[in-house]
Amino acid sequence: MKQGTRTQGIKTLALAVFIGAAMTGGCALDTKPGAESIMTAFSGPTIGEAAEWAVDKFDADKRYRGTLILANQSFAGEELYMKLFIDNIDDEDARVRAASVRAIAHHGKPEQGKLLVAKLKDAEPMVRKEAARGLQRLSSIDAIAPLIAVSREPEMDRKDAVGEPFEAVRIEAVDALGQYPDDKVIQALVQSLADSNLAVNRTAHNSLRTLTGQDFGLERRAWLDWYKAAKSPFDARALYTYNVFSRRQKWWEYIPFVPKPPNEVASIPNGMPLPGVK
Repeated sequence: MKQGTRTQGIKTLALAVFIGAAMTGGCALDTKPGAESIMTAFSGPTIGEAAEWAVDKFDADKRYRGTLILANQSFAGEELYMKLFIDNIDDEDARVRAASVRAIAHHGKPEQGKLLVAKLKDAEPMVRKEAARGLQRLSSIDAIAPLIAVSREPEMDRKDAVGEPFEAVRIEAVDALGQYPDDKVIQALVQSLADSNLAVNRTAHNSLRTLTGQDFGLERRAWLDWYKAAKSPFDARALYTYNVFSRRQKWWEYIPFVPKPPNEVASIPNGMPLPGVK
């Protein structure tokens, strides 16, 4: 037997065992009660069910799952769903707030970026991270100063240190700043080259390259010297695009009733002005 045929046979057998075990109670899976077919047994909740979960006052887990499911739908920019997301952005549960922030970032209008800006001060890091990432998709000059504040690493030896202590949040904020050709942004990004986290350094470097078309690596002095001498530092600016989810399809995702990966296409932030971009 050829290697390719043997591998495919093993995969088919594994799938058959998996489905057989599930249908006979051989393993505990989250299937739909009363499902009449294998397709309905493993399908997710309907949009109506997700909407009911998203407004369940007594179950935060359902609110989170429902909001997240709706956030990933292409039609979620409709007024009814946007109102739900805006209501849930102040939920007592951090997961619900984070899911709502994501939904607004994916489907909202530029003027709704102020909702995300407010969440940069949320008590929970996961919400702040989602807000900073969301501001990569919604462009607003009002977001510049708050993003700069979040991009700063606090001085840990000071009790009154200002800044964002979680590097995951700083990374997203530094990335979002790459869309704004502003002098204060350049200075903040050069400062982030000195961050103690290498991922923050590299993200700042990438944002600087996008904004200026120059590349001086992680050398702060070289960047500052060039910036002071440059008459028009943004003339060679490249087009900023936000990061998207994308991966190759797994073998089992070719099966008809299995959901495909929710891959996206990279694009520019909603509301970002384009004049002068090369």
